[in-house]
Amino acid sequence: MIVRIMGDKQYRMDSCFLDDMNSIDNQIVSHIDKGDVEAYKKDLFRLVSLVRAQGEPLGAENIAISDIVVPPEDLSLEEARRVFAGEGIIKG
Repeated sequence: MIVRIMGDKQYRMDSCFLDDMNSIDNQIVSHIDKGDVEAYKKDLFRLVSLVRAQGEPLGAENIAISDIVVPPEDLSLEEARRVFAGEGIIKG
């Protein structure tokens, strides 16, 4: 699967990490619902770090449609309310 970190790069990731990403995504949605800024920031950092650690960066010459778009680590809680609305960034 192809994952884009907004404002960064695209990464090719093995789909075996989808469950881990979805779990973190669900936690982020919960933190946002509760207004827990610290927990939200911590888990957004975890999600971005997982992509960077487990993904293979794609070069600029490889333009691909992203399966998942992860927001940048500096996304405010107010902005996150729109981005992570409903099920979050990972549907299903």
